[in-house]
Amino acid sequence: MLARARTNWVILKTCLEERFVYRADFAFATLVRFLPILTQVFLWGAIYAGATAQNASGETELNNYTYHEMIAYYLLAMLARAFSSMPGLASGIARDVRDGTVKKYLTQPIDMLGYLFWHRIAHKLVYYVIATGPFALVFFLCRNYFPRALDGPTFLALVLALMMGFLTGFLIEALIGLISFWFLEVSSLLFIYMMLNYFLSGHMIPLDWLGPIGAWVQFLPFKYLAYVPAAIVLGKPGYVLGGGLEQQLVIEATWISVLLVLNRIAFARGVRRYGAFGG
Repeated sequence: MLARARTNWVILKTCLEERFVYRADFAFATLVRFLPILTQVFLWGAIYAGATAQNASGETELNNYTYHEMIAYYLLAMLARAFSSMPGLASGIARDVRDGTVKKYLTQPIDMLGYLFWHRIAHKLVYYVIATGPFALVFFLCRNYFPRALDGPTFLALVLALMMGFLTGFLIEALIGLISFWFLEVSSLLFIYMMLNYFLSGHMIPLDWLGPIGAWVQFLPFKYLAYVPAAIVLGKPGYVLGGGLEQQLVIEATWISVLLVLNRIAFARGVRRYGAFGG
């Protein structure tokens, strides 16, 4: 156990050093991602400006979301995606399988999934160090859009949801990457997944807006990647403490367990049929 912990620490430290080598490029790419915020704010402003439905308070409302709640939802979904998105993970696994680089995990005492997990932890830590300032500034400037302040237990539930969202996103993309043991090219499958993820996670629009489709989407793991953390902060029905939030977190933990088992099975069976030649 101690040896494994030491190995994981070395992997994490090495990956952090690797990320900081290109810190300027990484910082620029991170900051550019904040530019779409302005376009989204203006877009939703135009949409609500043309709406006529109003709630009891006289505010313009679409599908039970006021303009302020919609902006808050978008910012929160963006925050959740900062945890759950895994750019390059599935394609990187597929590339390693295709060019034979995966052999290093088979000939050395390093678990591939464990290594990729700590490598992704390092990636996210560097991202958070750089993005914390811009995120804090954006949320401060948009503080009036948020309907309520979070109490301690709700804030802890939000942090737990974000952490489990990271695990869910990692395991889903890793599983897609492991399919490359059977199909060397997974780019088409990854493209389809990214489109479905953008829609079914609630990143594009709240899942409340999907009508009958949203009923079965609720049973999929995608909503934990963006929608659930936003719903917790906004206090949506079913996502408040004592009103269904506990059950949602248990279901998410169950999905993580199922995805972990599927990853282990896929890796074990994939390695069994894998063949590579050369040095």
